[in-house]
Amino acid sequence: MSHGDEQGYSDYGDDTGHTRTRLPDHDPYGGAPRRPGRSPSRGLITVVGVVVLLIAAIAFANRGDHSSGNTSTPKSSRPHTSPTSPTGTHPVQIKTNGIPSNFAHTGQGAESAAANYAVALGSADMFDTAKRHEIVNTVYAPEAAAARQSAMDRAYSSREFLANVGLTEDGTPPKGQLFVSRVVPAGTKVVSSKEDETTVDVWYTTLFGLSGDASKNPVTESWYTSTYVLKWTGSDWKITSDQQKDGPVPLGRDQRASTADDMTKAVEEYGGFTYAR
Repeated sequence: MSHGDEQGYSDYGDDTGHTRTRLPDHDPYGGAPRRPGRSPSRGLITVVGVVVLLIAAIAFANRGDHSSGNTSTPKSSRPHTSPTSPTGTHPVQIKTNGIPSNFAHTGQGAESAAANYAVALGSADMFDTAKRHEIVNTVYAPEAAAARQSAMDRAYSSREFLANVGLTEDGTPPKGQLFVSRVVPAGTKVVSSKEDETTVDVWYTTLFGLSGDASKNPVTESWYTSTYVLKWTGSDWKITSDQQKDGPVPLGRDQRASTADDMTKAVEEYGGFTYAR
């Protein structure tokens, strides 16, 4: 995800390509917000490329074939383990400024870092200047943080951008409305790797908008893939550059949208996730 221009790997021993999810204490973009670039409205809103994976999985499972009979499948014809299955590796236990850190110096560790960084970069905290600076300095390598900071400050302080997403000039929602910006990774993969540098793709869904009866920008769902180039700094993985693109986007099911009250209640009651592999 690159906010600057507004468009934004050495095989390691434990690189199994499997993902595990565990609940955290807190909630991007998440993730990562999308960058301004197209129209003043959508382009700027995408600066915040900003969690419906669980719901989609449940819905998909519920529509499966429930026919009776012997459904066992010969071992030889069973599908191989999914790239996003749990690996049994313990997730990181350390956080820096509320963001998971101290990832393993492996391809798996790089994937976990990328997923967690996407969540942080897509959070509503990115609209608060002090918190945004903290996030950027935490997830980006020192040589990249300064440039990203400057670019993001310009984007997030743009009156036009804030007006398009329905926020006030200080980045806060109108009275009686709740601002929602979350990212939920659906999967990750190592694109390429070399010594101390790994490129990771993170595919994720986002929730972004204002929840409330008077909202003119209701919470909507979008899908993106962000590519992160991560550098091993000596103690952790840090982002040196990133890009974002639309999709892949799944076909939407015929489900009735929830009321503003239900959406607000859900956002307030359900915390976000910490991703580890």
